[in-house]
Amino acid sequence: MVRTAPLKVVKEAELLSAEASLYEIRQKIYPRSVSGWFARWRVALVMATQLLFYGLPWLTWNARPAVLFDLAARKFYIFGIVFWPQDFIFLAGLLVIAALSLFLFTAVGGRLFCGYACPQTVYTAMFMWIERKVEGDRAQRIKLDGAALSAGKVLRKAVKHALWISVGLWTGFTFVGYFTPIKILLGEMSHLSLGPWETFWILFYGFATYGNAGWMREQVCKYMCPYARFQSAMFDADTLTVTYDAQRGEPRGSRGRSADFQAKGLGACVDCGICVQVCPTGIDIRRGLQYECIGCAACVDSCNQVMDKMAYPRGLIRYSTENALKQRMTPSQMAARVFRPRVLVYIGLLAVIVTVWGVALVLRSPLKVDVIRDRAALMRETRAGKIENVYRLQIMNTDEQAHRYVIKASGLSNMRIKPVAPVAVPGATTQAIVVTLEVDPAKIKPGSHNIMFHIEDIEQPAIRADEKSRFIIK
Repeated sequence: MVRTAPLKVVKEAELLSAEASLYEIRQKIYPRSVSGWFARWRVALVMATQLLFYGLPWLTWNARPAVLFDLAARKFYIFGIVFWPQDFIFLAGLLVIAALSLFLFTAVGGRLFCGYACPQTVYTAMFMWIERKVEGDRAQRIKLDGAALSAGKVLRKAVKHALWISVGLWTGFTFVGYFTPIKILLGEMSHLSLGPWETFWILFYGFATYGNAGWMREQVCKYMCPYARFQSAMFDADTLTVTYDAQRGEPRGSRGRSADFQAKGLGACVDCGICVQVCPTGIDIRRGLQYECIGCAACVDSCNQVMDKMAYPRGLIRYSTENALKQRMTPSQMAARVFRPRVLVYIGLLAVIVTVWGVALVLRSPLKVDVIRDRAALMRETRAGKIENVYRLQIMNTDEQAHRYVIKASGLSNMRIKPVAPVAVPGATTQAIVVTLEVDPAKIKPGSHNIMFHIEDIEQPAIRADEKSRFIIK
C-alpha cells in the first residue's frame, strides 16, 4: 500500500489534467505583426486571390458575366464556354486535378496551401490587418482588452467590428454574385428587392466570414479543418516543413549581443519567444512539427530578424526536411531529393489527367442531341397509306454563338423526314423539334427497325451528332 498509493495518486492527477485540457477555456491569441520575405509573399497572395475573387463577377463576356453559375437554368458560363449538367464529367475531372495538386504540393512543400492560399488563412489575415489598424499591434491590443470599459475602448471595438461585418457582407454579396449576375444583384439590393434566397445566402456567408475570420480563427484550423488530421499521410522525411534546428539552437537562453554564447554552453536560440508571438495558431515551433502549424513561415521571418540583430547566421527556423536536419544536408542536396517516387507518381498522374481533361475540353462538341419517341402512339397511318413515326429531338447548342442545323435520317429505304428546313438554335439554349419519319409499308417488313438521325451544322460540318433510334411498323 505504501508503494502503490503514490503511483495511484500520480495516475489520477494525470487523468484529471488530461480531462481538464479537454475542457480548457480558449486562450485568446494576439499574433504580433511580422515583416520579411515570406510575409511579403503572403500579402501578395492575399491580394492576388482576393482580386480574383472580388473581380471575376464584374467581368463580362459576350454580354453576360464571364463566370456565372446559373443554377436555375442549369448552365455554367466560364469565359465563353457553357457547361450543362451533361458536362458533369469535366467538373469531376477538375476536382480530381485539384485533389492531386494538393497532394503534390503537400508532399513537396508541406502545408503551402494552408499558409498562403486557404480562404481561412486569407480572410484571417485581412481581418487581423484591420484589427491592427484600429487597435494597434500585439501589446496595444492586449492592453486594450485588459483595460476598463471606456468610451475609447467601445469606439475602437465598434469600428473594428463594423469593418469586419462590412467585409463579411461584401464577401457574401460577391459569392452570391457568382450565381446571380452581380450587376442585377446590385440593382436589386439598391432597390431593396432582393429575393429571399439571395438575402439568406448573402447573410449566411457574410456571417460565416465574420465568425470564422474574426472570432474563431485558429480554432477552425485546429478543430474543424480535416486537412491537418490526414496531412501526415502525405508527409515523409523529405517533405519541406517549417522546422526549428534544435541541434544549432539548444540549449537556448538569453544573452547579450556581444556575449560569447558558445563559451557559456548556449545554442543560437536567445529564447526571446517572438516565434511564438507571431504564430497565428499560438504554437511553439521549437517543440517540433505539430498538426496546428499551418506552414505560414511567420516564425521564420521573425527569427531571421532576431538572428540579424544578434549578428548570427539566419536559418535557425527555416523550411527544411527531417532528413536534411539529421544528415545536415546542403540546400542542393535537399533539392536533389525532391523528385522521389511519391512525387513522381503524383506528377505522372497529374500530367495524364490534365492532358486528358484538356484534350476532352478542346474536342468537346457544342452540339448535343437527345431523341425521344412520341409516347402517344407507336405509329400512325396517313391517308396516303404511309406509316409515320413521330420523334422529339432535343437539340442543345452549348456554344455562345447561334448555329443552324440540318436534320437527316438513315436506316430505311425510301424514308422521308418532315420538316426538311434547317433548324436555327440560339447560343447557349436548348430547342425541341418535332420530327416525323414516313415510309412505305409495302417495302418494309413489320417490326422494329434501327434508324439513325444525323444533325449537322450547315456552316461547320465538323459540328455534328448522330443519334440512334427505332422505327416501328406493324
